Amino acid sequence: MKRIWPRDVRLVELGAHTLVFEGQQGECLRITVLDHGLIRVQHWPDGTPRQDRTWTVVGADGDVPREGRLREDVSHFPLPPFEVRKGAGALHLRTDLLDLTVSLGDFRLTWAEVQGRIFAADTARAYVYDARGTMVSHALARRADEHYYGFGEVAGPLDKAGMRLRLEAVDAYGYDAATTDPLYKHWPFYITYAADLDLAYGLFYDNFAPGVFDLGKEVDALRGAAYRTYEAQSGDLDYTLIYGPTIEAVCEKFTALTGRPTLPPRWSLGYLGSTMSYTEAPDAQARLGEFVDLCAQHDIPCDLFHLSSGYTTDALGRRNVFTWNRDRIPDPPGMAARFHAAGIHLAANIKPWLLKSHPRYDEVAAAGGFVKAADADAPEVSLFWSGGLYESAQGSYFDFTSAAGYAWWQARVKDALLDVGIDAAWNDNNEFQLPDDDARCAGFGDPLRAQDARPLLTLLMGHASYNAIREHAPDRRPLLLTRSGCPGIQRYAQTWTGDNRTSWATLRHNLPMGLGAGLSGLVNTGHDVGGFAGPKPDAELFARWVQCGIFYPRFTIHSWNEDGTVNEPWMHPDALPLVREAMRFRYRLIPYLYSLFFEAAQTGHPIMRPLVYAFPQDARCRTESFDFLLGPSLLVAPVMEPGARTRRVNLPPGQAWCDFYSGAWHAGGQEVEVETPPEHIPLFVRAGGIVPLGKVMKHVGAEQDDLREALIFPAPEGGHGEFTLVEDDGISFGYQRGEVTRVTLAVDSAPDAITLAAPVVEGGYALPYRAIVVVLPPGERRPLHAPPGSLRLPGADGRQRVKLRVGG
Repeated sequence: MKRIWPRDVRLVELGAHTLVFEGQQGECLRITVLDHGLIRVQHWPDGTPRQDRTWTVVGADGDVPREGRLREDVSHFPLPPFEVRKGAGALHLRTDLLDLTVSLGDFRLTWAEVQGRIFAADTARAYVYDARGTMVSHALARRADEHYYGFGEVAGPLDKAGMRLRLEAVDAYGYDAATTDPLYKHWPFYITYAADLDLAYGLFYDNFAPGVFDLGKEVDALRGAAYRTYEAQSGDLDYTLIYGPTIEAVCEKFTALTGRPTLPPRWSLGYLGSTMSYTEAPDAQARLGEFVDLCAQHDIPCDLFHLSSGYTTDALGRRNVFTWNRDRIPDPPGMAARFHAAGIHLAANIKPWLLKSHPRYDEVAAAGGFVKAADADAPEVSLFWSGGLYESAQGSYFDFTSAAGYAWWQARVKDALLDVGIDAAWNDNNEFQLPDDDARCAGFGDPLRAQDARPLLTLLMGHASYNAIREHAPDRRPLLLTRSGCPGIQRYAQTWTGDNRTSWATLRHNLPMGLGAGLSGLVNTGHDVGGFAGPKPDAELFARWVQCGIFYPRFTIHSWNEDGTVNEPWMHPDALPLVREAMRFRYRLIPYLYSLFFEAAQTGHPIMRPLVYAFPQDARCRTESFDFLLGPSLLVAPVMEPGARTRRVNLPPGQAWCDFYSGAWHAGGQEVEVETPPEHIPLFVRAGGIVPLGKVMKHVGAEQDDLREALIFPAPEGGHGEFTLVEDDGISFGYQRGEVTRVTLAVDSAPDAITLAAPVVEGGYALPYRAIVVVLPPGERRPLHAPPGSLRLPGADGRQRVKLRVGG
């Protein structure tokens, strides 16, 4: 590899939105002002783009066509005017928010706020590329006390400072949640928080090639000062700097750039059951029916069950996607009807390949629907995990950049799954680990090498599955699950952190993985509660995992235990009451959770939030990896050690925090030791917090959703609190037509009194309730002033309760 970088760079074009520079060796470098705080930088080593399309940056409609968008189409951005001043050997570009200095010569950028505070700067030789190949890289100086968050889904602590991370999606079965790298996602985006400036900004590199982030692991005397780098094996350098200045603002702007998270159906916020063992059984349909019966027998609410891929096996155990093993499941429509009668939806596992033994392999090959070999007009053949004989598991990946492959896949999602009663798709094993980087994808008429297309194939698989479900039922929100993904996949799917391993360490270290994903736009994520691989969890670990898991955006229990056992809510009879109570609380929380999902779909705000998200000024919050906020009000402190009966919790500064269960108030900015009884994990509510609750049902929609309670925690020293509860039918796209209502609840408090405001109701959805019962914490004795027409209610527990009228 011969590493070189641009020299003697000069300005060759000053356009209305873009500055174009040229290097001595013909390199092209471009700076485009998309918005005042959104600036794009491109380095084309060859002088022209190696890839002129993007599938990650959305257009005006918030999505990207399956054939991609031209990268140079920036017409939907604000494209504000900016100032340019020329100086000796430098150029100065100024927007309303940023002041960018371009040092010519070897082309270095220095980023400052308009007030003059420098927050980021390229190093010398910042834009290196391989003269004999395709590698590109970018180097930035590392400032003291910088913190790095995001990266999609990465093992280890929340703050990745000092780490080196690979950008490549792999099937990481049984991974170590503290150390394994890489995992399932390709996510070239992260947020930098500069503590001394109290300023956050994001960096998004629009490139699908495998790569590396080095965030201080590497030291090189030739570079001199501390630095961090991004390197991609191929393609161009095309990055966007996203100025916050808060972490929340970066999340908003990144998801505006790459697409807002899809709003799922309300029922998907319930318990999502799963295990591989049922569909592997010879009598799978009977076993699946037993799950329905056991939920009823043990009084466990459930809204979906995942069919693992065992339903597709042939006589030799080979998994043939979009087929049904009629010995195991003789009546798929009848099986679906059995679940639906209990209010439980079904998701079916589908994998992005056909084995050569598949009855329709030749059909897809003849149509050109597979990724092709590098040196032949024939499908690229790979070995796959099939569950049968390894030698027989040869097959080919679908090419979703091929019109034939995309269309064939969509047709089968409809006729093999949706038409027989399946409700949702589960895109699995979709890392596209093609063994030959030079294998060819059709590229919608402009061929792509596999090295530049693996995450794209995952993204388009999501696009195809999502749109197939939507076309099948146009006014019902699709539910799609994906294991792998890249920026943009949040437009279509929820996700999970793959095949984790049963251990207390996994319970602990899955948490920062999920929190980092949330900061990356992957707001609807979760982990396999109880652990997927390894031994079955003991009763204590399982109960504690469920008590934590009910606060994940996606709550599922899944397993393939190596001892043949199954992770199910009733697996430990002694722990079942604890598990049941936790799951019932999850269902009570759905009004709060759904409002957070709605907010995320509108703004990109995460649902699970690391403490640094709301309290970046606090040094302890900047590195806290395990305690987290659920929305604005709840602080969750999981129990992560066996036998623990107390736990120390860092309460963020600036306000008081109320123990959810006891009603005891604690000053913020301190560490407190609290009890951790078997019944629940520590939970706190910030002063002024409001948590709306609903009914416990055996599944979402099982009965009229006509109960709303609002737990209100008025600040003991006085203050204001409010929360906007979002209500709609939870199923359709009616909310996009105005069929949604927002109910804003507010409370004001003083040291000697509490005042409730009348709920403010706005919107066109008819509420299923006419009142909200407000409940104060245990021990709250301040006089309570409620609006006219309110009704005070007695309570056996001594808590103050008031019924507030809502609407007419």
